[in-house]
Amino acid sequence: MEILRVENLTKKYGSGENEVRALDGISFSVEKGEFVSIIGPSGSGKSTLLHILGGVDRPTSGKVFMNGQDVYSVGEEELSIFRRREVGLIYQFYNLIPVLNVVENITLPVLMDGRRVNEERLKELLESLRLTGRENHLPNQLSGGQQQRVSIGRALMNAPAVVLADEPTGNLDSKNSQEIVELLKMSNEKYGQTLLVITHDENIALQAHRMIAIEDGKITRNEVIRR
Repeated sequence: MEILRVENLTKKYGSGENEVRALDGISFSVEKGEFVSIIGPSGSGKSTLLHILGGVDRPTSGKVFMNGQDVYSVGEEELSIFRRREVGLIYQFYNLIPVLNVVENITLPVLMDGRRVNEERLKELLESLRLTGRENHLPNQLSGGQQQRVSIGRALMNAPAVVLADEPTGNLDSKNSQEIVELLKMSNEKYGQTLLVITHDENIALQAHRMIAIEDGKITRNEVIRR
């Protein structure tokens, strides 16, 4: 079942001689529960693509469909709701709120949406992410790996349609990097979470079901690695 479809996506910056095409007519689709890695050199358009998929940045042209909905056919208020409910974002530098503890950071998207926290799901996530016993710790009381686990919990708390991770291991050593990858794979396998991960690490990319390579704003490879 298709959960995400991108049609002829283009993103331009500047105009005339200064025009830069960060994305140049990209099209692909993702099945529900699929784990897709996105690779490419710096400046290839990977992060721009992720921001557009996540409703953070509007495309110049082209369309993004999530669960059949044309993401950019709605106004800013509806787009804000889409970001909170349908997308979980994980960044390289965690983006945790420093004055909020582990539980508060994880549940923030739910509370911002004016909904009740699913305590059973929260408990299960804390256990799966090995954060039990650290519920009241602030970010500065956690290691880098632990902070990234909190950001994964925050991304999964709302049970979004798709989780988008932008270099989630880029700020971690090899041991913590593999641990984070295993947790992402766990979310994919245990919760059936659809996952798109941008990475420079080929070892991580090859653990996905499918790998998409982008260069100069265009897809150069789109191949199945495993089923």
